[in-house]
Amino acid sequence: MRLVLCDHHEILAEALGAALEARGHEVLAVTTTPTAGVAAVAAHRPDVCLLDVRFPEDLCGLDAARAIRQQYPQTKVLMLSAAADPQTVGEAAEAGVAGYVLTDQSVSEISQTLEMIAVGKAVSGPRLEPRPSGHRRSKGAVDALTPREKEVLALMVAGESTVQIAQAMSVTTGTVRIHVGNVLAKLGVHSRLQAAACVRQLGA
Repeated sequence: MRLVLCDHHEILAEALGAALEARGHEVLAVTTTPTAGVAAVAAHRPDVCLLDVRFPEDLCGLDAARAIRQQYPQTKVLMLSAAADPQTVGEAAEAGVAGYVLTDQSVSEISQTLEMIAVGKAVSGPRLEPRPSGHRRSKGAVDALTPREKEVLALMVAGESTVQIAQAMSVTTGTVRIHVGNVLAKLGVHSRLQAAACVRQLGA
């Protein structure tokens, strides 16, 4: 797949680009501002532009995503972000992006997401739809978790990574991911950040 990367962390973007090339993708350009990213898309017409959401200056990533989707609709946009608040995910959906992935995902997971986008499949990560206003979560959702799920949730709220949770619980990272998925589904949230916010809001 032919790619353009746009992230204000140049070293990280170049490292990601090298890792994706090692998995068979072709990186046409690595840029560090939304304006340069849009220009690279115009010059190379890639299959996908991997685009950071937030930049310290210049346009924001969502502005660039809108410009790319309007001017170069043949190029799909995959948003990259360290967090996934509902408002930003909703705005990304309205911009017409193909997916939204968190930067804590492995290169293999990002590569798999690109492959899914290539064949028109829905991608993993935050669901690209705005959360209805007035949505409320009850403490019953937390109470409905199994003891193991509650243990995983507590470690998530503490900021532990998948590997750290696996070590703390003496299970595999695959098992942790299953528990995390179940926790997010039962709480009605799309990311660990939202789960932690939910718990703090409920005082659970």
